[in-house]
Amino acid sequence: MDDVVTLSPANLETIETRLVLPLRSMVLLPGITLPVVAGRPRSVAVAEAVLQTSHKQVIIASIRPEESDRLEKEEKAEIESLDALYPIATLAVVQRMLRLPFGPIQLIVQGQQRVRIEELLKTDPTYEATFQRLPKLTSDAALATGTSAQTLDVLTSTIQSLWREMALLSPTFPEEILTVLLNSEEPAQLAYQTFVLLQQEVPHIQAVLEHDNLEQLLRYVLTGLQQEVESQRLRSEILGETKKEIDHQQREYLLRQQLKTIQEELGEADSESQEIEELRSRMTQAHLPEAAQKQAKRELDRLERIGNSSAEGGVIRTYLDWILEMPWNQMVQDDLDLHNARKVLDADHHSLTKIKDRIIEYLATFKLKQMAQVSRRREVIEREQPLDEKTVIPSGGYTIGTVIGFAGPPGVGKTSLGQSIARALGRPFERISLGGLRDEAELRGHRRTYIGAMPGRIVQALHRAGVKNPVIMLDELDKVGMDYRGDPASVLLEILDPQQNHSFRDLYLDLDFDLSQVFFIGTANDLSRVPPPLLDRLEIIELSGYSEQEKMAIAQNYLLPRQLEKAGLPSDAVQLPTATLLQVIEYYTREAGVRKLEQQLGTLCRKVAVRYANGETEPITIHPEQLEEMLGSRRFLRDEIRQANQPGVAIGLAWTVQGGEVLFVEAVLLPQGKDLTITGQLGEVMQESARIARSYVWSQAASLGINLNVFKDNGLHLHIPAGAIPKDGPSAGVTMVSAIASLLMNRSVRMDTAMTGEINLSGQVLPIGGVREKVLAAHRVGIHRVLLPQQNAKDLVDVPDDVRNHMELIFCDRIEQVLENALIQQQDVEHHTTDGHQQNAIVPPISPLWNEH
Repeated sequence: MDDVVTLSPANLETIETRLVLPLRSMVLLPGITLPVVAGRPRSVAVAEAVLQTSHKQVIIASIRPEESDRLEKEEKAEIESLDALYPIATLAVVQRMLRLPFGPIQLIVQGQQRVRIEELLKTDPTYEATFQRLPKLTSDAALATGTSAQTLDVLTSTIQSLWREMALLSPTFPEEILTVLLNSEEPAQLAYQTFVLLQQEVPHIQAVLEHDNLEQLLRYVLTGLQQEVESQRLRSEILGETKKEIDHQQREYLLRQQLKTIQEELGEADSESQEIEELRSRMTQAHLPEAAQKQAKRELDRLERIGNSSAEGGVIRTYLDWILEMPWNQMVQDDLDLHNARKVLDADHHSLTKIKDRIIEYLATFKLKQMAQVSRRREVIEREQPLDEKTVIPSGGYTIGTVIGFAGPPGVGKTSLGQSIARALGRPFERISLGGLRDEAELRGHRRTYIGAMPGRIVQALHRAGVKNPVIMLDELDKVGMDYRGDPASVLLEILDPQQNHSFRDLYLDLDFDLSQVFFIGTANDLSRVPPPLLDRLEIIELSGYSEQEKMAIAQNYLLPRQLEKAGLPSDAVQLPTATLLQVIEYYTREAGVRKLEQQLGTLCRKVAVRYANGETEPITIHPEQLEEMLGSRRFLRDEIRQANQPGVAIGLAWTVQGGEVLFVEAVLLPQGKDLTITGQLGEVMQESARIARSYVWSQAASLGINLNVFKDNGLHLHIPAGAIPKDGPSAGVTMVSAIASLLMNRSVRMDTAMTGEINLSGQVLPIGGVREKVLAAHRVGIHRVLLPQQNAKDLVDVPDDVRNHMELIFCDRIEQVLENALIQQQDVEHHTTDGHQQNAIVPPISPLWNEH
């Protein structure tokens, strides 16, 4: 050890040379006889060479732990230098050699004296080293260094008394060994014998060997022996208490067995015994995993001891029911027919071509995984026995891997897509709603120490499904909360991570359950509210809103037939002309999806169902003028475009969770006012866009023909109506610039033109999101001309063809282009009619980037 005092050269003897036998995990002490095994080629050569010498002496040196680990990993590795060995070693004599059948040689060696290795001489095929003998630790030498004889006697007698106590605590302690220890005359020899019997690790035994002071050696050994005696004393106490508990349990068991025999003799049925036997039979038939089997058997034994009538017995019985009913090994075979999957998706959903293609890609990867697994299994089986080509090899389970995440507004079909995937695969479908979830125990379960403890929602869903590979939809990921009860999103990380979920541990079951074969699907309306680590584990598939034409097709082909069936009506009981359906969409719903539309169609069907129930069974055609009678007054008025051109007003486009919206930006001058006033409940980002718009117009006043005194003498008020609705985002930047420039240049903005885009102080128009929804919103209110950022041209592939063909889409990358296309030229004011068309307008060519699609 590093803290051992080095001997002076005067105490050392002459330098000699001997063969060296390195040992792993062993230290030989002087006076101790031990068997050692030489297994490596160089060690075997050393053992054979020693027997050829007349003195039969060899240096037994211990290998350092770090070097020992390297040798254990590398079979052919050898000692490279003296640094791999402890320099303090033991000179030993070989008493006997035994050659084992498989190559290694076993030697019986006896330690003689401590030595210090000076230099390691590598020869082929043996090790040799030069060494110096170290003085023996005798009582006379200790007295010569100042240690008193009384100290040595007290230390020696204390060690021997501890061995007597050890023999009393352990009845199996050999008397022969105790006799040797008590009759040991040399203190150093007693210390060496003691530490060998304690079976300490190599560094501790090496420390004993390196001690060159007898008193310090005895104190070191005494400390280790005292710790061992304390451990043995505690072990004896624990065994005694355990024996008492076992005796009590055995007595209770015998009494219950006697009671059972008496009840059988009297003809009384023992319902508890029958229930125990029933549980034992179910456990045998369940084929539980080893850990679950062991846990269930332990709990069943407890139930048998304490009885089912106690409160604890009821808790154990419920726990056993959960373990026995969980689908540990039950799986459903996947139907991976891609043509059938496409047929199911087309039957359940209109349009969504890109989404369906992505799902088919997922199923194709599952099919390839299954084929590869079957191929590997066939190869393994064929190694043992030949197989016929017609032999069916079950695929078993496979890890799902990436988790699908559907993101989009409410009612666009996220949940129904998950149901379609489950139906296409032939798997059970379970939905777990996470909206408002704040307690992580809802997912992970409660420990059984709590009253009324139950498993978490994941285990409950698997229990309901009855198989270990269902489709589980985690709905509303963006609405998971967090409070003092924990963070459920952290539990979802473990559930959805394929590197962790193979050993998911529910706190109630307290057993690992494999979730790697569960097809998880997440849904969210707003991805910005999903925690980034959780979002990183999802492969997002975005679902945008539907156009009016798509909504009409969905209503006619899916929603109306389903509502007719729910109302108990024949399939031809209600006829909805296109004009009627269009008015239902425009005036009674305002959404990106079709959920509200289905509710309104359900209302119409129920109105007709009342007539059918009264005997009027003639099919009815509902005309537009009948809607107010059946659905009430219109809930939404169509956004009317302002007919009068007014400087300072521009039309913008915004995206919300419900879909695209049209908004107006109004600007007015405040005579003798100051700075910029912003109203309309705008968020911080939108307020920054307003300040950027004002600063840009101010900086470009000269080129725009604006008098700078207007900025000095007047304040500016910017307002976006619908002030009760919070608004935020940078995409209204170009609209604000157009409104401010229109006001200060006294030139109106075209009322047939809507615009969207982020701006910066350099005059660039930056890309934005939600292009499809914004263009659909403009189309819905009758706007046929939209200004978009140039970099968003690629996003028009998502806009339906029927909408795209009726729109004039102009792409701009500079604010100057926006103003040129948005403001009415002075000479064209008279030509600009109220229907929103400009006679001399030039329609730019359609961008080939999206026109090819």
